[in-house]
Amino acid sequence: MTGIEIGAAAIVVLVILIALGMPIGIGMIVVSFAGVSLIRNEVVATRMIGSVANDSLEEYLFAVVPLFVLMGLLVTVSGVGKDTFDLFERMLKRVRAGLGIATVFANAVFASITGISIASASVFSRVAVPEMTRHGYSRRFSTGVVAGSSVLGMLIPPSLLMIIYAVLAEESVGRMFLAGVGPGILLAVLFSITVLILATWWKSSVFTHETRDFEMEPQPVLTTLAKGVPIIMLVTLVLGGLYGGFFNPTEAGAVGALGALVIALLRRSLNPSRLWGLLVETGQVTVSVLFLIMAATFFSRMLAMSGLPNALAEMLLGGSIGPYGFLLIFLVLVIVMGFLIDSISIMLILLPIALPVATEAGFDLIWFGVLTVVAVEIGLLTPPFGLSVYTIKAALDDPDLKISEIFGGALPFVFAMIAGLAIIVAFPQIATWLARL
Repeated sequence: MTGIEIGAAAIVVLVILIALGMPIGIGMIVVSFAGVSLIRNEVVATRMIGSVANDSLEEYLFAVVPLFVLMGLLVTVSGVGKDTFDLFERMLKRVRAGLGIATVFANAVFASITGISIASASVFSRVAVPEMTRHGYSRRFSTGVVAGSSVLGMLIPPSLLMIIYAVLAEESVGRMFLAGVGPGILLAVLFSITVLILATWWKSSVFTHETRDFEMEPQPVLTTLAKGVPIIMLVTLVLGGLYGGFFNPTEAGAVGALGALVIALLRRSLNPSRLWGLLVETGQVTVSVLFLIMAATFFSRMLAMSGLPNALAEMLLGGSIGPYGFLLIFLVLVIVMGFLIDSISIMLILLPIALPVATEAGFDLIWFGVLTVVAVEIGLLTPPFGLSVYTIKAALDDPDLKISEIFGGALPFVFAMIAGLAIIVAFPQIATWLARL
């Protein structure tokens, strides 16, 4: 067998192993070891595994993963998400479907300090859904808008997926974070427009009975504004320090984690056992992510050794489809894979193959990364996998709430994300202008 045939066979075998239930990290290591052994020999494969483990995990940059994960978990338990929603709820109380728009923007702000979509889905399913249903919104719409807006967590920085992409593409994490700001705002605006369109022309999908000017308990303005102080301070501390050049991404994560810890302690939402549980959860998430990065690096090197990515680049870019034909195929493939497997797995499988082709096509890899993250996040809202949808179902623990209801409520936001993808493709500056300053 030629190297290209071995590389192609390795991809097929990996997909089969994942379909049979093998964890993706183990599958990648097994397939990569076998591939390198066939292309060269077992000695080279054994040495490569050691060098990959050393090269891919020794960087100071990887300390950013546990720090941002810990910051997100601390913010989640401290009640900052509820306060953020309360603030936007009062600001938008006179707007048609104002609670839906408040959920979108509260999720966008909350996303700027969590970096994990399912954290946003878990928090706002408990905070926003009961409030919306109490004020006459349909359960289908209430859960759908929470699911849809939760995807902003992986786009607006800091983002775990952006970190993983930056590592795989050998791009700056800081620039990837900056690149997510414009598209994140764009998606938040598109989601808000979607809510307004539904509330204006398809009221039955939004309201069971419309109570536009609902009564709220009077509350002093300063009390309302005070709820926004913790999250504004954290955003300013982390993103202001990062974009202002005071911190690198790892230092920004450390400062953010410390700030989130102080907020949680001041609010008395932590005790020793709960703090230990958060530290254990942070360790579990970090180890799983770093193991996947190591496996993906091995897989990427095996493919590079096989010559398959270069052969694909010549075939796709030299044929009639051209660079944007390749881009369309890639984005469709990412979205379809999102029906079946999780976001990180999609990136780890496809990017080692797609990045050399994208480079050969002359694409800006930061722009390409933003498109990849948006397309990957669509999978959080689509059946049968739809992780955000299942997170909401589990968080609400309502036996009368059907999964199909949540998927149906999230569908308009899937279309909004596809529209967002098209806009970013047409106007790359949305993703690149801030990152290239």
